[in-house]
Formats: sequence, structure tokens, C-alpha cells
Amino acid sequence: MPCQATKHNSNAAMTLAISSFFDLAAYAHRELFPAGEYPWQPLGRLKEYLARYPYPALAWPLTPGPIPTTLILQANRLLTADEGTALELNDVGRGGLKVFQDGQLLEEASVIMAGTVLAGGPLAVGKGVLIESGAFLKGPVVIGDRSEVRQGAYLRGHCLVGARCVVGHVTEVKHAIFLDDAKAGHFAYLGDSILGNEVNLGAGTKLANLRFSGGEVLVKTPDGPIGSGLRKFGAILGDRAQTGCNAVTNPGTVLGKKSIVLPNTTAPSGWHGNNSLIR
Repeated sequence: MPCQATKHNSNAAMTLAISSFFDLAAYAHRELFPAGEYPWQPLGRLKEYLARYPYPALAWPLTPGPIPTTLILQANRLLTADEGTALELNDVGRGGLKVFQDGQLLEEASVIMAGTVLAGGPLAVGKGVLIESGAFLKGPVVIGDRSEVRQGAYLRGHCLVGARCVVGHVTEVKHAIFLDDAKAGHFAYLGDSILGNEVNLGAGTKLANLRFSGGEVLVKTPDGPIGSGLRKFGAILGDRAQTGCNAVTNPGTVLGKKSIVLPNTTAPSGWHGNNSLIR
């Protein structure tokens, strides 16, 4: 069921409307973001959305440990790499991943490298995706076209990753949403959070999602707190927001478009308007 945010005055509702944070025109999963809601409310429907997602009928090798052989996904076929397979591992987001089989290019093929752990649960992988050795994926997970899951990444389930995204080295993602071109490249933690289009997290960013005292996470606004309806709620980062290295956000942090959290800074919980600079 959708989470029910506490009703508040019309000014807060307009300022905190989904449309104020995200451009959803090209997003493949925009139905998860209906107009008129607060930007954190899609988190309350994420599990339901992923439960009914149309996953392709593929026989993924769900083994107790890392998969022993590199897999190639192309045109809804799952192939095993062999001595005739050659890879070009260039800029994935720009379509630079190339897969050749016996010298022939496999158009828009995706690569799941040997050493990846596929720990169960449904999985959907788009076109031109690279999943590097050492990544751990626990479904349900959906990964959009030309996205990259780097070595050591940990996707803990209920992860919805858009197109041309990066889930980086030793980055942990749990119950979270990436819009297109969002990047969490290095040593990050994202719990119960949403990254807007072209968001970039500096190395070591942590989006904390649970209050020490427990209970519902409230979103502080100038007009008073708004109940999120969520016990676990990390952060909302509007389109093109950025964090510096080793930045931390408190539970219930809501950053407007193009906001910046400077390096080694802890962002206070609550709403921060567009173009905010948090130091």
C-alpha cells in the first residue's frame, strides 16, 4: 500500500511536489511517481511495483557462490562466454561496452562477469549493461540500459536502477531508486532513498535511513514537520544534486534540484530548497 504522508498546508504540498524534484518525462518507471504526491511516497510502493514488474523469463544461474563463467545477455538470450568471446570495456554509459562472438558484434549485449553473485529473487538487466566481478545482487533488482554495477557493489534487494547509472565499487544499495544518469561511484551507502536524474554522490557518501530513537521519520519544513509514513527513510536528492566526499545525510533529508552538500558535511534532516549549499 502507498505510504500516507500527513496532510499539510497547500504551500508545503506544492513546494514538496514530485514535479518540483524530478523530470520524469523520459523515465521508464514514471508510473511509480504520480503527480500530487510528496517525493518520498514512491518508496512506500517500491516493493509492490517490483513484485509485479514483467521480468524476462531467463534461467539465471542462482548458485550458492560466484558464477563460474561470464554471461552474455543479448536479445533476451542468455549465453555463456567462451574462447570466441571478446569484450571492449569502454564508457558503458555512452554505449562503449562491446561484445564480439567469433568476431561478430552482438548488438546491445550486456555482460555479467564471472565472479558475480546472483543470490536469488527476480532480476531484469537492460541493454548494454556491465556487471563486474565481485558484485552481489539479491533480487528483486531492475537495472536500466547502459548502467554499470562495479566490483564489490552490494544490491540488497528492492533496487530500481535507471538508465546510464553507476552503482560503484563497495557501494551498498537497499530499497532505493535511481533515476537516469544517477551515480554513486565509490564507497557509498543508500538506504531507502531516491536519487534524481544526474545526481552524483562523492566517494564515501552515506544516506542514513533510521533514527536512533526509532519511530516514523518526519520531514522538517518551515511550516512544521510532515509525517513521511516511513520508519526507514534516507534521503531524496532532486535532479542534479551533488554530495562531496564523505558527506552524510540524516534520515529524512530532502534536497531540492541542484543542491550541493560539501565534503565532510552532515546534512540536517528536513527540506532544503533548490540550489541549497550545505556546509
